[in-house]
Amino acid sequence: MEFSMRSLALLFACFFSLSACTSKPDGVEPVVDFELQQYLGSWYEIVRLPHSFEEGLSHVTASYSLREDGGVTVVNRGFNRDSGKWEEAEGKAYFVEDADTGFLKVSFFGPFYASYIIVELDEDYRYAMVTGPDRDYLWVLSRTPELDEATLKELVGKADSLGFDTSKLIYVEQDQ
Repeated sequence: MEFSMRSLALLFACFFSLSACTSKPDGVEPVVDFELQQYLGSWYEIVRLPHSFEEGLSHVTASYSLREDGGVTVVNRGFNRDSGKWEEAEGKAYFVEDADTGFLKVSFFGPFYASYIIVELDEDYRYAMVTGPDRDYLWVLSRTPELDEATLKELVGKADSLGFDTSKLIYVEQDQ
């Protein structure tokens, strides 16, 4: 009986920890009137908050394509200068709320999902600002390797006003 209770407790702990990964930071809301077809394609990572899974990577891109099951295939790619090699991770994403809300869950490993929340999106889908389940995750993406300084400054200002630590932002090298 004790084993069963321990197993049940572990199951609940896992459930709650996983469900927390698809949460939104307080005060952060996803964009509405989102159109997945316009979002699909290639994006360049312009700035990001630091994470071990992207440490040392430059020339980072994200590509999104439609899956047969209605989800999204996510391919993240970056160049590791230390090893001199390209690194790639493929995952899958699905909407958490309505398909017209920029709130998805993404997984790069089995059944483990994390939030992918689009908090700012250009009306022509030229740039986007994305966060995860908390304020430790932030990316600014662009359809081109560079984003004009005024737009980037505006996005960083918005991130700062939303409580992200913009002093830690990494400006991603995208030169050819």
